[in-house]
Amino acid sequence: MSTAASHPLTRRRLVAGAAAASAALALPHALAQAPAKPALVGPLAPNPAEFKKTREDFIGKATPQAEGLHVDIPVLADNPGAVPVKAKITLPITEQDWCEEMIVVAELNPTPLSCRMYFFADTGTAEAAVRIRLSQSQTIYVLARMKSGTVLQAKQMVTVAASGCGM
Repeated sequence: MSTAASHPLTRRRLVAGAAAASAALALPHALAQAPAKPALVGPLAPNPAEFKKTREDFIGKATPQAEGLHVDIPVLADNPGAVPVKAKITLPITEQDWCEEMIVVAELNPTPLSCRMYFFADTGTAEAAVRIRLSQSQTIYVLARMKSGTVLQAKQMVTVAASGCGM
């Protein structure tokens, strides 16, 4: 057990204690005044109108369904300059119905359409693996249109460690 006699009050301990107390009192005030993360502007700014138009043009009058399209997209992207996106149609591919087209759309990228792929009945499967660049944390959509007119949709929120479009 320590006593006051074993730790005499010195000027050094007094100054160190005062500095620690001042820092502890100032920290909450400094955190409250920390500037918010600035929104992306200029060429890196999100283009919500283009995202909406791209998605609506692809979907048309169909109602997207979630079943039949499997995506594998990481939740955390440590390299936003090359985020892997894998998509696969899990519905049966037949001569009457196959995936004609698949797109990858990044909701908050300056140019939302990241990739467009076309498939044919002879392919026998509809799956793709691509890498896309993300400007910030956002939701990635994968849309697929079947020959029958059915539209499939899957999405995944991705958190990026740093901006990839400004690299």
